[in-house]
Amino acid sequence: MRNRWIQMLAGITVLHIGGAARAATNTELAEQVRAAETAFAKSMADRKLDVFEAFVSEEAIFYGRDVVRGKAAVLEKWKGFFAGEQAPFSWAPESVNVLDSGTLALSSGPVRDPEGKQVGTFNSIWRLESDGHWRVVFDKGCPFCGGQ
Repeated sequence: MRNRWIQMLAGITVLHIGGAARAATNTELAEQVRAAETAFAKSMADRKLDVFEAFVSEEAIFYGRDVVRGKAAVLEKWKGFFAGEQAPFSWAPESVNVLDSGTLALSSGPVRDPEGKQVGTFNSIWRLESDGHWRVVFDKGCPFCGGQ
């Protein structure tokens, strides 16, 4: 009887903890992703590749002239963007949407040159990883067409 009580109590505890983890609303999750994207972009402005690295998933895929697969390859490709005193571009999220499951999100917004002119649009897919942090799994930009 005692073992059944312990098993039942453990089951209730697991359900409670799992329920608490899912208690965040879609709006709250979108704000978490917006904050992560903003900090990710700030890493470029601050010229901090090590901070940038923390936001990239181990299995990330970044699209550009070439498709770059994996965190190490992304960092190798992007380290040139962190050279020099001024960032070659900046970005900021305008739109963030999170799946109802709360595990994937899409963030998108303008990419701007150093003078502030929009030169593209970024689209990043973020995943809530097992350690509780949002990380980019897909990143793809596209040229800006001037709203046409």
